[in-house]
Amino acid sequence: MGMGRAGPYYPGAERLISPVLHLLVQLCTLSSLTHIGESQVQTPQCRIQKCTTDFVSLTSHLNPSLDGFDTEFCKALRAYSACTQRTSKSCRGNLVFHSAMLGISDLMSQRNCSKDGPTSSTHPVIPIEPCNYHSRHHQAIRPGTGTGAPEHTRPTYLFCGLFGDPHLRTFKDHFQTCKVEGAWPLIDNNYLSVQVTNIPVVYGSSATATNKITIIFKPYQECTDQKVYQAITDDLPAAFVDGTISGGDIESRSIWILEKSPGRHIEVHAAYIGVTIIIRQQGHYLTLAVRMPEEFAMAFDETQDLQLCMNGCPTSERIDQEGHLQLPMLGLQQASFQQQARVGAQRGVFTLESASRKCREQLEVKDIYFHSCVFDLLTTGDANFTTAAYNALKDMETLHPKREHWHIFPNSAPGLRPFSMPLNALLTGFLVTVLL
Repeated sequence: MGMGRAGPYYPGAERLISPVLHLLVQLCTLSSLTHIGESQVQTPQCRIQKCTTDFVSLTSHLNPSLDGFDTEFCKALRAYSACTQRTSKSCRGNLVFHSAMLGISDLMSQRNCSKDGPTSSTHPVIPIEPCNYHSRHHQAIRPGTGTGAPEHTRPTYLFCGLFGDPHLRTFKDHFQTCKVEGAWPLIDNNYLSVQVTNIPVVYGSSATATNKITIIFKPYQECTDQKVYQAITDDLPAAFVDGTISGGDIESRSIWILEKSPGRHIEVHAAYIGVTIIIRQQGHYLTLAVRMPEEFAMAFDETQDLQLCMNGCPTSERIDQEGHLQLPMLGLQQASFQQQARVGAQRGVFTLESASRKCREQLEVKDIYFHSCVFDLLTTGDANFTTAAYNALKDMETLHPKREHWHIFPNSAPGLRPFSMPLNALLTGFLVTVLL
């Protein structure tokens, strides 16, 4: 077996995929050129692009390793050919059209398809995978006619992340820095429970960091029994507590663990509920990132309302103020510099300038991840928190469904001017809150 192969391998797939991709790339290139050359501009009546799109739709779900593949693929090719014939008069002289005709002929020859025979419907029925959330939802929003789903019916995903001392990004994209020492529930609904345990990072400070994560996937229909995953510092296993690495049928796994870097980075994929969880260890502490459908995240009752991902930290556990780090009274500012100097002398690692410089090595945008990084370095003197903040940002970019919401910048409370104090004032004020 070859090294580095990702995903399922279907014998014979290369023989199909290579010519199909070659044809599609060629058509895309020619399509671009036809929009540049005036003599090749596609008229509204020439529907070769529609024919190609339908062909891709008809074949994208086919599996070359399954019985009946050749029959279904030949049906799709004949439907593609018939579609091009119907638009041949209006596409006369169009390079994309003529390239498609040649490509169809080549593929029919390669797959031994007869020119006469049944053709595929342009709206194929894709079998539902009951233990795959995306499959169930896709089928639910595509009626029997095969028409696309209205935008408002598409699934909505939520993101939550926890990293550092610790910094919490909630399902509502609120960013908080909290104490939360001990065991706290991040998520607790009818489908999933996630609990973290946090310990102090510096003697005399209320700042903590995560050293234990427990995840419980609750039983769901015929897809999976209860699965429990637990990670603690220096023990990031690539298996559930029962020793298995997946659940559900062998043919269609409903839940599985993917080890990205042994002892440092794992992902848990729960396909049956559309959940992805990323756990990392950086230095002595753990980070967590979660994406899950809103409909499942909201499935809880009043006894489950203590969820940090859903409702944020209790007010008594907040270190920040309304998502940003307020500078205290001017009289405390001098005390904060003195306190910061004492901490720096004890640890002998970072000044404000060197911490900012260190964070800029990996965090180019001075958003809340950058500010959290600087705070963590000043609080702990542990350079691993720089990479932890960077990985938290990258995991968020991987899982967060809305790119326009990725970056959060420190802001003042509603109704006040945006926070404009320099970073040293902002952070020293924050340290007073944490250390006093």
